Amino acid sequence: MRLSKYYLAAITAFTIWGFFSLALKPLHLYPSLDILFYRVFLCVVLMMGINLLFRKKTLRETKENFKLMSATQKRNAVLLTLGGSLLLSANWFFFIYVMNHVSVKAASFAYLVCPILTTVFAYFILKEKLNKWQWTAVGLSVFSCLLLSFNHFMDIFYSLIVAATYALYLVSQRKNTAIDKFLLLTLQLTTTAIILLPFYPFYSSEVPTAFNFYFYLVIIVVLFTIIPLFLNLYALKGVNSSTVGILLYINPLINFFLAIFYYKEDITTFQIIAYSLILLSIIIFNSKHIFKLKAKELLAKDV
Repeated sequence: MRLSKYYLAAITAFTIWGFFSLALKPLHLYPSLDILFYRVFLCVVLMMGINLLFRKKTLRETKENFKLMSATQKRNAVLLTLGGSLLLSANWFFFIYVMNHVSVKAASFAYLVCPILTTVFAYFILKEKLNKWQWTAVGLSVFSCLLLSFNHFMDIFYSLIVAATYALYLVSQRKNTAIDKFLLLTLQLTTTAIILLPFYPFYSSEVPTAFNFYFYLVIIVVLFTIIPLFLNLYALKGVNSSTVGILLYINPLINFFLAIFYYKEDITTFQIIAYSLILLSIIIFNSKHIFKLKAKELLAKDV
C-alpha cells in the first residue's frame, strides 16, 4: 500500500501534464519565452509565499537537519539541488527553442524519447536493475519511437537534447533526499528564475495586460507546474527512476487522444500502431508491480 501512493503520485503528475495543452493553447498568440518567464517568476513568488506563511516549521526543521549533516552530505545536497535547477532550466529553455525554431513535432517527440533515456540513465548511473520483461518494454518503446520518427530523422536529434535534460533531472533527483520536496522545488525554481532573469529585458515583449493571459498563467503555474513537479519529486522517494520514466509515457498518450478526439488532428496508421505499442510497453514494464499490488490487496481481503 505504501508503494501504491508513490505510483499514484507519478501517475497523477503525468496525467495532469497530459492535459497541459488545454491551458497552453489559449495563449498561442503570446511569445513562448514570455510564457516561460512569467511561469517561472510567478511560481517562485507563490512557492516562497507558501513556505514563508504556512511552512515555517518545515523551514526550521530543514535548517536544523542541514546543520546536522556531514560536510559530504551538505555538498551533495547543494550540488544535486543546483544541478537539478540547471537541468530544469536547460530543459525548459531548449523545449521553447525547439518549439519555436525547429518544429512542434520535434518538441512533442521529446516526451516519447525521454522515458527511454531515463531508463537507460538509471540503469548505468543508479545501477537500477531491469528484468527481461522490462527490457522488452524498453525495446517496444524504442521501436514505437522509430515508427513515429519515420521520415523525420532530424526530429530525433533535437528531441534527444530536450529529453536528455529532463531524464537527467529525474535520475539526479532520485538521490536528492536530504531536503523537503516542496522546499527543494522552491529552491530549484528560484535558481531557475535567477538564471532566466538576465534574459528577460532583452527577450521579453511588452508586459501583457489582458486578463486571460494571467488567468491561464495562474492555471499553468499552479495546476501544470507546481503540483505535478512536486508529485514527481515525491514519487521518486518510493519509485525508482526507470519506472517513473516509463510512466512518463502517460503524458504523450493523453496528448495523442486529445489530438484525435478534441483537436481533430489527422492521425496516421503508423501513429496508431506506435501509441498502441507504447501503451503495451507501460503495462509490461509495470506488470510486476501491478500484480504485486493486486496480490497484496487480495491477501488483505482474506485476512
